[in-house]
Amino acid sequence: MGIKYYKPVTPGRRGMSAVDNKGLDKTKPERSLLKVVKYSAGRNNKGRITIWHKGGRHKRLYRVIDFKRDKFDIPAKVVSIEYDPNRSANIALLNYLDGEKRYILAPEGLIKGDVVVAGEKVEIKAGNALPLKSIPTGTNIHNIELREKKGGQLAKSAGSVAQVMAKEGNYGYIKLPSGEVRMVHLNCMATIGQVGNLDHENISIGKAGRSRHLGIRPTVRGVAMNPVDHPLGGGEGKSSGGRHPCTPWGKPTKGYKTRNNKTTEKMIIKRRKK
Repeated sequence: MGIKYYKPVTPGRRGMSAVDNKGLDKTKPERSLLKVVKYSAGRNNKGRITIWHKGGRHKRLYRVIDFKRDKFDIPAKVVSIEYDPNRSANIALLNYLDGEKRYILAPEGLIKGDVVVAGEKVEIKAGNALPLKSIPTGTNIHNIELREKKGGQLAKSAGSVAQVMAKEGNYGYIKLPSGEVRMVHLNCMATIGQVGNLDHENISIGKAGRSRHLGIRPTVRGVAMNPVDHPLGGGEGKSSGGRHPCTPWGKPTKGYKTRNNKTTEKMIIKRRKK
């Protein structure tokens, strides 16, 4: 697809870039797969902000994506490749032989008119979905399930790709985009290929307003605050904080381990951090 750069006709346009969506279909999204999802702006079910710096974004409708790929052995034709405002990856609209329509993540190389299928004994090609036991070692995959029939949870953003490293017993060893090597049950589904829209990581936002359209609010550094507001605040002149990075409530951050899931600890063979 490539990156498009703008002429610096305004200060905001200078340095701004975007993904060139010329190859995408400009049709309206499939109405039966649209859903209204209430925007929480980072708040939990009690109304408290749990994810900061969110809010005030542009309105958008959610596209229902088929992460499970549980429609086995029924071929589907790719009707269109579309933009999705809810994710970095593009999506592909599938039209199954029985008339049902579903959206999937569009892998690199998938084009309009291609035929994809999910099943245990299908061809190893981009867009087809298989259980890990049927995928050869060394194959690039995405949209990987962590639990059988739960739906894909790993390697779903633009350009993401994981690799089947080995198989032993009931488990396969998967190398994830972060470098982590993890055991996943061989009955779990995965889709062949790399997630498309590879140029997404190269775009330059260019101006603060564009971040606000995406729902990202400004972040104030702790060292710029007063001592009453943050442990790193205050000091004569400009200070560097004088202590390890921490949250406004004094808990360490930036490298402090918070993972406490002992049930799946044994599934991680190699961590993403040394």
